[in-house]
Amino acid sequence: MPSSMKIDMHSQHFPLSEPLQAYIKRRINFALGSQYNNIMRIAVKLSDSKESSGANGKRCQILVKLAGQADVVIEDIQAQIYVAIDRAASRASRSVTRRIARVRNKALRAPDISVADYYSLSDEDDNDPLNSEFVEFTEYPTNSAEEGVTR
Repeated sequence: MPSSMKIDMHSQHFPLSEPLQAYIKRRINFALGSQYNNIMRIAVKLSDSKESSGANGKRCQILVKLAGQADVVIEDIQAQIYVAIDRAASRASRSVTRRIARVRNKALRAPDISVADYYSLSDEDDNDPLNSEFVEFTEYPTNSAEEGVTR
């Protein structure tokens, strides 16, 4: 694993200081470092939040672009920016880990037999799982009185 990931950081309505940048890098690397090979890009956006109740807060939005999957977007609003970063990074870690595990589990549940292998089986093979599902149909004798009835 490389020493640090490329993290795009932006802030609106307040300056993005060096200590804050270092904190974001350290927290994101800790939260998402184990999934580094699956992550293409990480973007962190910090902004002020004015809620409808009139309370001020700080918003942290984290966007994680995963290879071959939908993006993970996490947002958290807290009174202090460091708390918002911590909570958003923790939630992003859980979401990314869960999404990657879901893809891995889906691959593990795939059948072991390929389509080409299935069609190469002979018809007389008793181990074919689909042989027991097919039933031979016979023609029903039709009566002259039932010729108009469709079966």
